[in-house]
Amino acid sequence: MWKPSITQGGVLVILRFLAVAGTMVITIGSVTKATAQFSPLPFLPTPSSSSNKVDDKMVSGWINLDGRPLFSITASKTKFPERFQNIQQNLQDITHNYLQASATEVKVQNRTVKGLPTIFVNDQYLMTITYEDVGQANPLTLANQISDDLKQHLQQAKQERQTRFLIQQGEIAAVGTLAMIIISWGVRRWQKRLSKNAADSIPAISKDTAPITKLLNQQQQQHLQEVKTRLFQIAQAGIWGSGSLIILGLFPYTRAFQIGILTIAQIPIKLTIVAVGTYVAVRFTYALIDHFTSTIVSGGALLTPETSERLQLRISTFSGVTKSITTIIFVGAGSLLALISLGIDIVPLLAGAGLVGVAISLASQNLIKDAINGFLIIFEDQYALGDMITVGTVGGLVEKLNLRMTQVRDSEGRLITIPNSEVKIVANLSSRWSRADLSIPVSYQADVDEALKLIKDVGLEMSQDPAWKHQILEKPNVLGVEHFSDRGVMIRVWIKTQPLKQWNVAREYRRRLKITLDAAGIYIPVPQQANWINEVQLLSSQD
Repeated sequence: MWKPSITQGGVLVILRFLAVAGTMVITIGSVTKATAQFSPLPFLPTPSSSSNKVDDKMVSGWINLDGRPLFSITASKTKFPERFQNIQQNLQDITHNYLQASATEVKVQNRTVKGLPTIFVNDQYLMTITYEDVGQANPLTLANQISDDLKQHLQQAKQERQTRFLIQQGEIAAVGTLAMIIISWGVRRWQKRLSKNAADSIPAISKDTAPITKLLNQQQQQHLQEVKTRLFQIAQAGIWGSGSLIILGLFPYTRAFQIGILTIAQIPIKLTIVAVGTYVAVRFTYALIDHFTSTIVSGGALLTPETSERLQLRISTFSGVTKSITTIIFVGAGSLLALISLGIDIVPLLAGAGLVGVAISLASQNLIKDAINGFLIIFEDQYALGDMITVGTVGGLVEKLNLRMTQVRDSEGRLITIPNSEVKIVANLSSRWSRADLSIPVSYQADVDEALKLIKDVGLEMSQDPAWKHQILEKPNVLGVEHFSDRGVMIRVWIKTQPLKQWNVAREYRRRLKITLDAAGIYIPVPQQANWINEVQLLSSQD
């Protein structure tokens, strides 16, 4: 018998993709973390607050040249936006004038104005170093460091705008574009080859394989294929996205766009990575659950047929509930990771969530009872999907079972929903085996011993019939004369059957027994009633 398994090649493919995805996450996270420190976009004014502590809060930001960080400045929260915009604009004016001039020399001067170092570049005012910028350091030391960096970066900016440099960078961009096309084509071809190999490597399923095993195997293959597809999509997006950003960073005219895209897309990229990672983890976990459950079902080959079928029903129920719980756990973990990626402190959030959880638990006691009772129903195997049950005054075939409720379909086709907290006393008509309980009426004038013999013979003959012997687990048990009724002598018969087969077996047994009794001259009586009239009362009534 074929046993489904997750092939070693499939696991290696997934692990390789996870490694690639992890590298992409680390790379993007590192780039976005760095670029967040020198955002080229001006800081937007923050709404003022009446609190002096909020107004006096110090914030920092990086001044950029051609998308590269030069130096950081610090100011109070209310003054920072204006100071940042002024210094950035001064640097842009200085850069523009320097690039338009033919001279390559950069003249940077540190002058003292009101006791603070003030930087001039080619006799143009840039900024004044404040004590907030240096903290505990010497303002003059910071001014000298900024001056040296200004000279180097301005000269580099002019050099990068030379025709020779632009041609060289254009060649690198062309090679990079070609490399992206080749790598993308290779990944696409790899995907097609893996899909073809996966289709060819699926072994033929034996006819003896249980239906639940076939279903679990199909679900496992679907989940693995979904994981591979999403990982290939991530790889393609990473190839073209990272390659395009690298090309934008090659030229001074487009480098600001690179930093701007990374800055603006920082939050969406993080959220997308968390969402896709959560989705892939859920689907991969689904595949592992299906593999595990199908292995358990396949391992039940030595069990009795009724035990094996019962195991399949129980495994099917456990599989669905486990997937639901897994989804909730991964979605919750993904939500927390998304909040962490946004820079939100989740400790107070978790504390608040604890209080909210207490309030919700008090308001949702019935739901909690449903979940607890649902878990006990599944754990204790009170019933499972496909069982015929009776709960109180309702009953039917179990079509859906989860931690909250049970849905059954009755004989009239009605779908009945029962909260699990209401399942107190349940009658399971199909757990492991069933029984056809028959009461056969025989006429009072018939030979009871002959009738008992015929009833027993019909049961034995039916239990040996190839068409019915697989549904009848034991020889029919003729208990004997049960009682006397208005229909005659009632003979009771028990027939142990496969789950849910008791009704089919009972119908066929009645048909065969009717033919046999008719042939023997023993008739099944109709309800009858005898009236006895006293002779004295009859004479008095005649007078």
